[in-house]
Amino acid sequence: MGMNQAGFEVTGVDITNDHQYPFQFIHRDVFDLDLDFIKGFDLMWSSPPCQVFTWGTRKDRKDKFPDLVDKTRQLLLKTGKPFIIENVVGAPLRKDLVLCGEMFGLNVIRHRIFEIHGFTVLQPPHIKHKPPKDKTHSAYCCVSGHGGDSYTFRLEDWQKAMDIYHITKKEHLTQAIPPAYSKYIASYFTE
Repeated sequence: MGMNQAGFEVTGVDITNDHQYPFQFIHRDVFDLDLDFIKGFDLMWSSPPCQVFTWGTRKDRKDKFPDLVDKTRQLLLKTGKPFIIENVVGAPLRKDLVLCGEMFGLNVIRHRIFEIHGFTVLQPPHIKHKPPKDKTHSAYCCVSGHGGDSYTFRLEDWQKAMDIYHITKKEHLTQAIPPAYSKYIASYFTE
């Protein structure tokens, strides 16, 4: 969404058809797309499934979730075009950039790492996180799983915390990054 907000013409590709993209969408497995078709884009953004690397799925992640990071990287390298791979802290990405919601005044921490090929993005300073509201509740809205120790579990609060209003399903918000992240990165890309 942030790329769209930055003025890019966006085409989304997703293996699931249960999407909420407000722009052109292709319902396919990206690995089934023709390489020449993929090469037709000026910039590619990929967010392979993160569950295999997240803390919340640590008990059964190796057997249940695929690790598609290297397969994604290899596909994107074949295009010869600039690209970004985004994932959670702990994913096997080169950490060219680390972003946090606090950097953008959001009420969610949401640390994400980015491997960036073909251009450079300035690393903003990491702002100190606010202390917890009390012994059991974070100062931030936790947009993951069932809300963790967040002070609220309401969809509206999750949307506001991430500044995402086009997504109306909580399970989709748990898979999203704040548009401010991709808009920031897009500001550094010039063709």
